[in-house]
Amino acid sequence: MVSVASLTERTISEDMRHKALIIVPAFNEEDSLDPLLQEIRMEIPEFDIVVVDDGSTDRTGEIARRHTAHVIQLPFNLGIGGAVQTGFRFARSGSYQIAIQVDGDGQHPPRQIMDLVKPVLDGEADVTIGSRFLGNSGYRPPFKRSVGIAVFRILNSLLLRRPITDCTSGFRAYNRRTIVFLADNYPIDYPEPESVVTLARAGFRIKEIPVDMRVRQGGRSSISGFGSAYYMVKVVLAILMEMSRRPKLGVKRQ
Repeated sequence: MVSVASLTERTISEDMRHKALIIVPAFNEEDSLDPLLQEIRMEIPEFDIVVVDDGSTDRTGEIARRHTAHVIQLPFNLGIGGAVQTGFRFARSGSYQIAIQVDGDGQHPPRQIMDLVKPVLDGEADVTIGSRFLGNSGYRPPFKRSVGIAVFRILNSLLLRRPITDCTSGFRAYNRRTIVFLADNYPIDYPEPESVVTLARAGFRIKEIPVDMRVRQGGRSSISGFGSAYYMVKVVLAILMEMSRRPKLGVKRQ
């Protein structure tokens, strides 16, 4: 196990080099992907990156190949859940000990990746979630999105009997046990809120930490207008269905 004492503000020990993987799901993110990958390489050159090009019709795949050794080109669009699960399966097969999920739209600041990783390395959590609503980030989501986030927060708090302030956040870090589990058990459609329930019921320890998030750096969100209401209803139903099933048990410690 890596000693946490070796963790500095922006680097990690030699033992962890190339054992941590940054998973970047991307669909038509040609405007934001280039600066994002440059920033990741500048902040954390030790970590490997895999860009999962989710059937993009623009230059996403071409841009990714300029910056990273690993690019997975999906033949058609699977959606965010399928793209992230592909990243987990790549991490599992590559024996990575840590995985960090970073959206391809540039909203997640790479300078805070180490803040996500530290509680996982420290053994405090199996999963860390970057929350926009802890600390003093000043983040104010659009009204419709804030309503959805509030609904998910209340629902998850009631079902799990603990507060999760930002269950829609896709800025997360995972240990090896969680990687192995999610490679086979990651929700496919709109996965972030549902995966919180799945992980908690499987016995994984979840910790939120405060992060700053930026506005989308390019492209267009898949959740807008009528789609945001549909998204909220569908996710609530998915969470309730998940609660009706027998919990999936987490894998043994490795």
